Amino acid sequence: MKLKKLKKKIQQLEKRLREDSERLGRLRGELQQAETAKALKAARKSAARATASAGKNSPEPTTGAKKPSIAKKSKRKLNLSPERRAHLAAAMKARWAAKRAAEGNSTTSSDQNSPTPPMQPPENRGDGV
Repeated sequence: MKLKKLKKKIQQLEKRLREDSERLGRLRGELQQAETAKALKAARKSAARATASAGKNSPEPTTGAKKPSIAKKSKRKLNLSPERRAHLAAAMKARWAAKRAAEGNSTTSSDQNSPTPPMQPPENRGDGV
C-alpha cells in the first residue's frame, strides 16, 4: 500500500475513534441524566404517597378486602392441541378422583369397624384448662 493511502486511512480511523468517543460520552451523560430523573421521580412519588396516607383518616379500617380492586394479571390462554388438552383433562380428573377416594377412605375407615367413636381433639376453654 502506498504511503499516502496509508496515512489517509490512519487519519480516517483516528477521526472515527474520536467521534465514537464523543458519542459514547454523550450517551453516558444522557444515561446519567435519565437515572437521576428517575430517582427524583421515585422520591417525589414516595413523598406524595407518604403525605397522602398520613393525611387520610378513614373511619373504616383498611383490610385485605379492598386490595383485590387492583387490576390483576389476566391468565394466559394455553395454546394446546386438542389431544394434549384431552390428555391433561384426563390426568386432572384422575388426580381429583384419587384425592376424593383418599378423603373418602380416611373418613370411612375410621368410622367403620371401630369399637369406639373417633376421638375429637379437646376444645380450648376460656379458663385455660
